[in-house]
Amino acid sequence: MKTLPVAVQVYSVREDAEKDFAGTMKKIKEIGYDGVELAGLYGLTPQEVKAAIEDAGLVALSAHVPFQDLVADMEGTIQQYVEIGVKYIAIPYLMEEDRPGTPKFEGNVKLFEEIGKACKAHGIQTLYHNHDFEFAKMPDGRYALDYIYDTIPADLLQTELDTCWVKVAGEDPAAYVRKYTGRSPLVHLKDFHKEGKPANMYKLIGTDVKEEESHGVFEFRPVGHGDQDFGPILEASIDAGSQWVVVEQDESNGRPRMEAITLSREYLKSQGW
Repeated sequence: MKTLPVAVQVYSVREDAEKDFAGTMKKIKEIGYDGVELAGLYGLTPQEVKAAIEDAGLVALSAHVPFQDLVADMEGTIQQYVEIGVKYIAIPYLMEEDRPGTPKFEGNVKLFEEIGKACKAHGIQTLYHNHDFEFAKMPDGRYALDYIYDTIPADLLQTELDTCWVKVAGEDPAAYVRKYTGRSPLVHLKDFHKEGKPANMYKLIGTDVKEEESHGVFEFRPVGHGDQDFGPILEASIDAGSQWVVVEQDESNGRPRMEAITLSREYLKSQGW
């Protein structure tokens, strides 16, 4: 059976990384991960981050880099990740004022393309990491997520489909990965449990949002421990020509974060991954 290497998004163990980045990298390797996707540098220099990842025997695969940072200092921000040696930079999240349906959105799509050009000049591929708000409809009926990829050439922007948020939006994650065959180098594996119509879901990813009355339950869970059916997603990732899968769990719901990513890795191993 063909499989892909498995990375973990360091945001999943962010407090551990803040306290002891090098030690956290070693633990991630011991758990059985092949690489890491960064979310910040944890007060270290790019050289220190690179050394800690290499010393642990991991691949510095990619990085989630805030859109605002890239816009404010595109060249300087990208250069940090050039020094670390990542292959991919992902635009991870849009603040409410930047999202589909706002006056800034179409201008932001043009900025995504500029970021893609700047990264390409350094041999880095730009990705876009979705949530569910990109499944808002554009005036022509397309999802905003598809509009982004239809507008920007594939060599300047590829997908990092977050399978949790695709499903929360009401779409089939495996089908969406296949839809972007040849354009889905990294696939985010994220599990969750949802009941009813929960609100305030973005509080769980560490962002400031306006409190709304909730009529349901939503929580992130280790891969294989929630509502997702990962068999078709893993198969689709192979079929789509993906290069890596990346485990991410924004919150661990009272469980130690390192334990949560261990459970995710153990589940994938049980599936032959």
